[in-house]
Amino acid sequence: MTRDFSDQFLFEAERHSVWGAAQLETLMEFLPEAPWSADLSACSYRQGEIHLRVGVLGTYDMERSSWLWAWANPGLGGGEVVALSSAVARYGRAHAIPEFTAEELDLSGFADPRRAAEMLAFAGMGVANAPGYIGQPAGPGTQVYFLPDDPKVPSAPLDPVALPRALMTGVSLIGHSPRQAVMGFFEYHQVPQRMEGDRLIADLPNGNAAVVSFDAVGRIGNIELTVTG
Repeated sequence: MTRDFSDQFLFEAERHSVWGAAQLETLMEFLPEAPWSADLSACSYRQGEIHLRVGVLGTYDMERSSWLWAWANPGLGGGEVVALSSAVARYGRAHAIPEFTAEELDLSGFADPRRAAEMLAFAGMGVANAPGYIGQPAGPGTQVYFLPDDPKVPSAPLDPVALPRALMTGVSLIGHSPRQAVMGFFEYHQVPQRMEGDRLIADLPNGNAAVVSFDAVGRIGNIELTVTG
């Protein structure tokens, strides 16, 4: 039987899926195709001409199919470089999310262990409110995941024109709770929202409204932008 993540973790990851997908796209466009280097003692990351302050979130061991949170990695010695990872652990304890509090996770029972590792990085990014994550090879069979902690990284804007595509792309990533994904997106952008039956209505900054309808099994049935003023 294939393993899966806990419901608590999936709901949390879903909450960040729409804005997180857009933010990752923005980060990838910001970073150049260039060699990288890092000085962990200085929380420093360089890729081409871009220099960022970062923290380490965790590492994925491809041979063992295991994930190790940076806060539990004795080789990192604690300190500022694991501060964001430690914040994820504190959030996990406060909200009873076991994947955030276990020092190491065995992903070998997942259908796609590498994708499971990316899901952990994605959810950790969301909980830490980081503007994306950066995965890089750190030796044979090891991938290290950094979280940018630097205002130079641009933020993905809320674009009303691109909103339907952004919502549909984001909810397709996990598929556990599309409603949670949509609500999390508007919450992240501090957009007032309310539920009226099976419709979520969000009051956009441009004065119009987004109306997202859900079908009987919770999937997005329709997205409509309406002029309210």
